[in-house]
Amino acid sequence: MAEQAGSDADDACAWAERLGWAFGLVAEDPAARGAALVHLAEAQRQVADALARSNEMWLLTRHLGRDEQYREPAFLQARRRHEQAQRRSLPDGVWGGPVAGDLATWPGLPYVLLFLEWEAKYPLEWTQYAKAWGTKQILIRRVARARQKEVIRAKLTELVEIVVNRAYRCKDREYVRVARAVDSADLRGRLDRAADSDSPWARCHAGYVLWLLDRPDLPNTRHVWRTWVAGEATALM
Repeated sequence: MAEQAGSDADDACAWAERLGWAFGLVAEDPAARGAALVHLAEAQRQVADALARSNEMWLLTRHLGRDEQYREPAFLQARRRHEQAQRRSLPDGVWGGPVAGDLATWPGLPYVLLFLEWEAKYPLEWTQYAKAWGTKQILIRRVARARQKEVIRAKLTELVEIVVNRAYRCKDREYVRVARAVDSADLRGRLDRAADSDSPWARCHAGYVLWLLDRPDLPNTRHVWRTWVAGEATALM
């Protein structure tokens, strides 16, 4: 989307104005999370209303033919309002990213990390209000490729630890990419503790990640994961 691509060049103030409220989604205070969820629900309602208006204008102007239709001011305005509403909501607001340049310095990166942190820490609320498995997968792959500044490494290390200690959720296996990108003594120590915990989920997940960290050439495929899980299940019998 043209409007969304333009957001790549926005500065940190513009991002904060649009999505600063979303940090409440990962607050420890339930009241703060509740307020952020109310804000999100309203933002999503505005997206739905703007989309309905955009679709209505598309139907009203399609008789003009495609070229003229996409120059029609009323239709262009409706599309622009929908795009602007998307940028103030989730998960739509974290779509896109810099076409070129350093992701680590992109002002939108804190909101990408926020979206992943929300899913990791409060998965039920994330699922209810903003379930988007494809977006989760794309964002994990994107941050795994980013240049790892220390603050980014710390956040990603925390996310890997949270994810391996819970029951498996869709696309969690993608975090192997992140673990490989931020591999360190700190991360391995956290994984070792999870692998020695009383939780069978943690033992399985953390063990798998540690195993792949020691085998950087082994692909993180579904077959490899299922083989590992089958071996773990057999060991538990």
